Amino acid sequence: MTKLVYSTDPDWQSKQGASSQTAHSGPYPDDGLVRIRRETKGRKGTGVVCVYGLPADRLKDTASLLKKQLGTGGAVKQAVLEIQGDRLEQVKDLLEKAGFKVKKVGG
Repeated sequence: MTKLVYSTDPDWQSKQGASSQTAHSGPYPDDGLVRIRRETKGRKGTGVVCVYGLPADRLKDTASLLKKQLGTGGAVKQAVLEIQGDRLEQVKDLLEKAGFKVKKVGG
């Protein structure tokens, strides 16, 4: 496997970027399901609930709704909604009430 180190072509980044971009971000397929999971990696043991597969146009509205309803913090990072705390069941219930099909993934 070779990696491009230097190129004299001025458009080399746009050519590579167009082929590697996908319509969604995350490890899950874009099949209409919203997937939620609890993660602690890289957070010093503090758990967060990560929500994958939300439509891009409803991402910020859903984030603010969940944060207000749960009374907790959160953030949107690379099309993934992170809600602070171990509130997996509550997040699932609120997303289902908002009209999403929700699936819990992970252990």
